[in-house]
Amino acid sequence: MTTETTGAVSAAVSGQDTLQKFIFDNAAVRGQFIDVSGTWQEVVARHAYPTAVKKVLGEMVAAAALLSANLKFNGSIIMQIHGDGPVRLMVVECDSDLRLRATAKLDPDAAIPDVATVPQLLNATGKGRFIITLDPADKVPGQQPYQGIVPLDGDDMATVIENYMLRSEQLDTRLWLATDDTVSRGLLLQKLPHHGGKAEATPVSEEDALDTWNRAVMLASTLKEAEILSTDIDTLMQRLFWEETIRVFDPLHPSFHCSCTREKVGNMLKMLGEEEVNSTLEEVGQVGVNCDFCGQHYEFDKVDCAQLFVTDAPAEVLIPPAASIN
Repeated sequence: MTTETTGAVSAAVSGQDTLQKFIFDNAAVRGQFIDVSGTWQEVVARHAYPTAVKKVLGEMVAAAALLSANLKFNGSIIMQIHGDGPVRLMVVECDSDLRLRATAKLDPDAAIPDVATVPQLLNATGKGRFIITLDPADKVPGQQPYQGIVPLDGDDMATVIENYMLRSEQLDTRLWLATDDTVSRGLLLQKLPHHGGKAEATPVSEEDALDTWNRAVMLASTLKEAEILSTDIDTLMQRLFWEETIRVFDPLHPSFHCSCTREKVGNMLKMLGEEEVNSTLEEVGQVGVNCDFCGQHYEFDKVDCAQLFVTDAPAEVLIPPAASIN
């Protein structure tokens, strides 16, 4: 493998999650490897999900980081599945610093087999929906997050996202994802628009660019799930693309981070309305709220709740699920 680097030669840094970008020399093909195992372990430690749910959610965590790394704005990508099966909702959020959090909501009475597929978990009657929201951090007045919604089309998470990217972004994208209880890794390849050699130092024909894309996909398609789970990024890159000339960039480092705060939870209570909050206070004397992402517990007594509703400031709109009241 011939490489040109912009800094570090090695993709991985010991003890850190790593996202490694690379491009094929003189071809409109880019790729990214991801190892987000440490972040994934943080998610798993906070939730007791069934095996099949962990597989899908862990793949979403890896995929969200891969897609977020190509965004050109300061903000977050929120990946959601609204399901009509035993899993009602899956959410992964990744910001422009590759800080991630994830959660899932299940039917409490559901018995979920370890080998359940995406359709069985989330698309039992064909009404499942896959949603990607791009939410800028610094919105101008009146600006709304961009949201793309498509049917939940695919038997696995990689196929669902590939179909979304082709429909909503008109961008050829291929994904290989693998997750277990401790590891979450993946590879993304994208075929970028061909410019006929105008931007390249050495002009390349559209036929040659397509040939590079097809060859890259063919090589990546030899990957098996067990191989991804057991092999580090550097080794995978060398094993797949040792005959290619690629340019490798400095690695990025995803991490787990939950953005919940007492202020945001208070805004959520304001959105619920004074009547509902007061009803909870009358029942139990205080309002307890758990963050669905990190499990942080927040308590609001009668004085706290009264202060929420004395201000005329509008409640900040939150992308659900923010928290659950108990």
